[in-house]
Amino acid sequence: MAAPILILNGPNLNTLGVRQPEVYGSETLDDVVELCRVTAARFDREIVAFQSNSEGALIDRIHRARGAESGIVINPGGLTHTSVALRDALVIPEVPIVEVHISNVHAREEFRHHSYISGIATAVIAGMGVAGYAAAVEFLATRTS
Repeated sequence: MAAPILILNGPNLNTLGVRQPEVYGSETLDDVVELCRVTAARFDREIVAFQSNSEGALIDRIHRARGAESGIVINPGGLTHTSVALRDALVIPEVPIVEVHISNVHAREEFRHHSYISGIATAVIAGMGVAGYAAAVEFLATRTS
């Protein structure tokens, strides 16, 4: 079986379902992980999920992905717009990366229009709600081993 796909979620994504449901919807992070798991299973693939509010913990987890996971789906949350360190870590595993945002960040505040991650991502999905995660998993599941 192919190496699993890593699903990474950054700061505040543990509050999905309660934080600004008008922007992020009513699905919880557990719902997102289950959606990813079900989507991956359709392609005989597995996922590994990790969420942290700590930039350092996310970077440490990315380092462990090298040689262990076949691709990364990441919603970096607010770190999208601020973290060069997270961007630098994402090139270390040398796997395809899909950056996911539940809301359309380009239709929101100006500071959300810039991403340090997009320039190194294989694909970027924004504004599809949690369905964007399923699209990202499908994309990686059909392109990685």
